[in-house]
Amino acid sequence: MEESHLRLRLSALAMFVALCGASAAARAATAEPCGTPLPDRDGWSIEQEPRLVGFNPDLLCDAVRTFVGSTRNRHALVVERHGKLVVDAYRTGADRSTYSIWASRTQFDKDQLHDVRSITKSVVAVLWGITDGRRAIPPLTTPVLDLLPALADLRSGGRERITVADMLCMRSGLAWDESGGYRRWANDEKGLFWRGDRPRYVFERPLAAPPGTLFNYNGGLSAVLGQLLEAQTGSSLQEYAGQWLFTPLGIRDWEWEGDLRGRARAFTGLRLRPRDLARLGRLMLQGGEWQGRQIVPQAWVRTLLSPCAAGEEFGYHWWSGNVFVRGKEVRWHAAQGNGGQRLFIVPSLDLVVVMTAGEYDDGSIGRAQRYLLQLVVAATREHAGEPAESSAPSVAVAQEVAPVETRATIRSVTEEDGGARVYVHLKVVPRANLPFTTLRFRLRDKAILAGLREGTTVKFRAERIDGENFLTAIRTVPPCARFQPCD
Repeated sequence: MEESHLRLRLSALAMFVALCGASAAARAATAEPCGTPLPDRDGWSIEQEPRLVGFNPDLLCDAVRTFVGSTRNRHALVVERHGKLVVDAYRTGADRSTYSIWASRTQFDKDQLHDVRSITKSVVAVLWGITDGRRAIPPLTTPVLDLLPALADLRSGGRERITVADMLCMRSGLAWDESGGYRRWANDEKGLFWRGDRPRYVFERPLAAPPGTLFNYNGGLSAVLGQLLEAQTGSSLQEYAGQWLFTPLGIRDWEWEGDLRGRARAFTGLRLRPRDLARLGRLMLQGGEWQGRQIVPQAWVRTLLSPCAAGEEFGYHWWSGNVFVRGKEVRWHAAQGNGGQRLFIVPSLDLVVVMTAGEYDDGSIGRAQRYLLQLVVAATREHAGEPAESSAPSVAVAQEVAPVETRATIRSVTEEDGGARVYVHLKVVPRANLPFTTLRFRLRDKAILAGLREGTTVKFRAERIDGENFLTAIRTVPPCARFQPCD
């Protein structure tokens, strides 16, 4: 009898434990079913109702489930829109540093730093723009060897024509090979970890193409740019980034790993929290402004997000591309790193998407991450086929579309895709709600510019069509007279 009672008690206890476990699992599932962000003291505003920032909640949840259930070694997915975190999801996965041979299993969360690999290059380009805004660095047209007097013996063979812009656009023409993955010993990036004179290691190579003519991915150029930043500012990259970028953004927890000689690696080396990486995306969407402070010059942000040559995806250490959602082309810009590290910004949607992963040297992860971005974009009300209920976009995005009629001067007219796309760049006169800046508008009919040339004072109208700003009307007006009222 006692044995029977004991078995009954044990059965009841087992059932109780099972029910508690199921209940706990159910509570966990309902507490964070779709990557709902948890509050933190990092200053982010949290939105737990995706509908309020312009998402279809079901479609957004589908995107998060794709991330959570993926067979790929994905680690984090962070989605931010209109300045609010909407998704903050993490997984456990294998990861390794650039110095590790073997990966270790890591449980990622909102507080865990992650290697961002070549996103470091994009951050260096942002730092270059900050320094340019402080007038503490030479212009982009400066020949790089003019800034490296120790390499005077290499001023031949066309190397003396390589400019700072050529370096940022990775169009130096120098022979350099990073193909075949970063575990391949013959990969030219390997020497950057241990060479004593990195600029000489990069510039002693012959030209494979005339400077400025051919894109070739080259981490050595980023390493030299980082060294030039240190020389021009008198600070280490770590100190300079902390003072002029990370601290103003409220980023307190970060690392910038060094090479085998202890020097900062400008080509790869940053470790950041995904939530903090999203701050950089928001900074870019707001034209370099953060909480009322202009951290990066607005003109430099536009430069970073512009292609160096028509039809190319690479700009000034930043990438650009498109996803197609329900027949519509949606433009994105990104900082990208080996293994699936991605910081996507989508200006037309005022959207930031951050992804981290551990699939180093596997090129297919890039396609997988773009597909995940496509799912997030498809979840926005603009592309889910529903009327938008979202709050107003950020100031910088709102400013992309001009008021009814705005005074400006013509800066330039450019063509992309072999002339298939024509853009006019207009320098807008300051107004109460619009800063002194240059905006870019696409033309449907180039004939409306007939008789107009660079420097002409105009008034124009623009319209936002399918996520892009189009110039719809433009007319010549007299320039403003100094000290006289001017509409």
